[in-house]
Order: sequence, then C-alpha cells, then structure tokens
Amino acid sequence: MTERRPTIADVARHAGVSKGAVSFALNGRSGVSSETRQRILDAAAELGWSPNHRARALSTKRAFALGMVVARDPELVGADPFFPTFIAGVEKVLAEREQALVLQVVTSPAAEEAGYRRLAREGRVDGVFLVDLRRADPRIALLEEIGLPAVTLNRPDVPTSFPAVILDDRPGIAAAVHHLTELGHTAIAHVAGPEPFLHAIARREAFQQALADAGLPPGPIVPGDFTAAGGREATHRLLTGPDRPTAIVYANDVMALSAIAVAAELGVRIPDDVSITGYDDTDLAGYVHPALTTVRADARGWGEVAARTLLALIDGQDAADTALPPAELVLRRSTSAP
Repeated sequence: MTERRPTIADVARHAGVSKGAVSFALNGRSGVSSETRQRILDAAAELGWSPNHRARALSTKRAFALGMVVARDPELVGADPFFPTFIAGVEKVLAEREQALVLQVVTSPAAEEAGYRRLAREGRVDGVFLVDLRRADPRIALLEEIGLPAVTLNRPDVPTSFPAVILDDRPGIAAAVHHLTELGHTAIAHVAGPEPFLHAIARREAFQQALADAGLPPGPIVPGDFTAAGGREATHRLLTGPDRPTAIVYANDVMALSAIAVAAELGVRIPDDVSITGYDDTDLAGYVHPALTTVRADARGWGEVAARTLLALIDGQDAADTALPPAELVLRRSTSAP
C-alpha cells in the first residue's frame, strides 16, 4: 500500500495552528510571528512535507514563476556583470518561496513583444521584471494591456501603474567627477552606455551636470555599448585624438577594464598619464593593475528587493516604489593627479 503524502492540514495539526497560518508561513508571507513560522517549518520538516507544485498551480491558477525578457545580443548579456549578480539576488528570494525564474533573451523589439505576450497567454509566469528601461518605453503600456504584473528597475519616463525599485546611479557618477576635479583634472571625458537606455542617459547627464557644477566646460562624450569591444574602441579614439583627456569616466566596469589593455598597448600609463573610473564594482575591479576606482551599486540587493516587491504585488499586498541606497564611489589606484 502506498504511504499517504502529508498535507498542509497534517502540518497545521502537528504545529497546533490553522491551515491559513501554515500557508502564510510556507509562502514567506507576513501574518505570522517568527516563532510561529519556525514552529510550522519544523513541523513540515518532521513530517517530510513538500509542496505539490502541480496541484498548487492548478488550484490557484498561479505559475509560481517570475519572468524577465532581456532584449540584447546574448553575448552582450553574458558580458554585462549586472545580470548574473541581479539574478543571484532574485533567485535567493525565489528559492525561499520555491519558485522559479523564466529568462528569455531576444534580439529584436518584435521578438520582445511576442515574448511578453506568450508568457502572459500561456500563463508561464505570474509577473515580470522590466529591465533596461528606455525613453518612452512602450513595454509599460504593453504589460498593462495584457494584464501582466511588473516591477520596473528604476522609474520610467512615462506614466505607469507598476511599482519601481530605484537605485540612483547619478550620485556615484557625480562623485567620480568630483573626485577627479579635486585631484586637479579639467580635461575629463565620458564613455557612455547605449543611448536608448535610461540608466545610460542618467549617467551621461550626471557626468555633464557634475562638470558644470565644477565650473568646467562640457567634456567629450564617446558612445559605448557596455561591452569590452565597445570600451576598447572608445578608449582608442580618445587616447589617440588631438585633445587627449587626462581622465575618463566610464559608464561600466567592463569598458573601463578594457581601457587598461588599450592604454598599455599605446604606452599610456594609468594613472600617471590618464586616470580612469568605472561603474559596477565588479569582482575583477579590485584585482586588475592598477586596481580600478569605480562606483559600487548593489545589484544583488536590487534583485532581492525587486523580487520581494513583485511577489507582494502578485499577492495583492502593498507594493509601493522602493528607493535603495544610492551608488557610491570606491577609491582605488587608477586615479591620481594629472
């Protein structure tokens, strides 16, 4: 005879609580004390209870999964350290709730729209993370039209009904420029991220405003694409041009790290001949030579807060905008007086 599978009712009886309390505790929702939650978790472990996700999904019409559609070249996604770090934060929260992340990488706007519509139509996810916000982002209206809950990473520049989890990167860029001007630099350039992305635009505008605040004329801005190849091309252009800057502020670490190799090839010394700063504070930033002065943004924490906010929205709880601590400058050895 097959042994009967323990149920939530069994866990409730064993813990001396209601089935509702068990549901709240096992789904990581508020409404039970930490002591009661632990007693319920202990009871579930003693009985060998585990969730029946198929039955749970059928009974609640929930997918118990969150989605993220990234419209970039797959190679660019792999090269950008933000995504694996952000996803690690998301997965930490989803693991606690025994839920999954569905990731799609697409290469065109049409494929991106089709991806969102398919996720909603097939009920594969309960909500999505909206990353890489753009000017007049059409995805806001699309997700509202198809009824797919979402959390935006930073606040879009169009009306939205979705909560935003905000990490202001402007103070970090401003601090990098201020640091360089305090060292005595007046010829400062910026290697920017892709033009459509709001976070790349915000970093570029913060760079321009910081120069203006320091009483300096606008510095040269060279477009990049957040990749090592893009950073290499932009750096070579700046270092071989007629008006070589004494300092360069990069929109991410990947482009800044590629600059170290370009400078060595050209016989340009960092930081003696040119100072450089990055953005992200990736793992490699502290181990290259010279160690990279950069802006630290907590991408993992961003992922955790975004996941909790989206789950709260899906559960019908209050999901207001959340502002995270702003990015901050980390001083290392890639900057010095000109």
